[in-house]
Amino acid sequence: MNYLFRTLLLLCLLAAVPAVAQKGARPGGRLSQLENAKIAYLTEKIALNQEQAQRFWPVYNEFTQKRRDLNRRMRLLRTDEPDGLSDAQIKDNLTQALALRQQEVNLEKEYFDKFQKVLTIRQVGKLFVAERQFTRDVLKRVADRRGGLPPGGGPGLDD
Repeated sequence: MNYLFRTLLLLCLLAAVPAVAQKGARPGGRLSQLENAKIAYLTEKIALNQEQAQRFWPVYNEFTQKRRDLNRRMRLLRTDEPDGLSDAQIKDNLTQALALRQQEVNLEKEYFDKFQKVLTIRQVGKLFVAERQFTRDVLKRVADRRGGLPPGGGPGLDD
């Protein structure tokens, strides 16, 4: 019964994902729908029981927020016109970008340990795979709705 409930919840939430690509919808509403779909997707893929879910989601949300902050800081360093920067500025930006990437790796190591306190190692492995798969699925749905991506994969796909 629990499996059936989770499957139905996942299907309902994934059905809402195409709304992310709709024009005119409230941005906060789209993000909320996407987050809800991700919660259902990850819960299903890593087979969380109720006790695990109660302990896992606060840790995962903290991890996600910290990772988003690092990605935001990384995007701020990017420039489309490096010719407009001095050599020192380019070097500084690249050094900062490498430091942020190292922080992201350190963050993943830290939360790898934290996740193991809540999940089995098999579930932790499935979590990292499921995150990548969810992102691919959402990007594919958005691209399909837009009639495919332009050459080069489109902007922001490497964020």
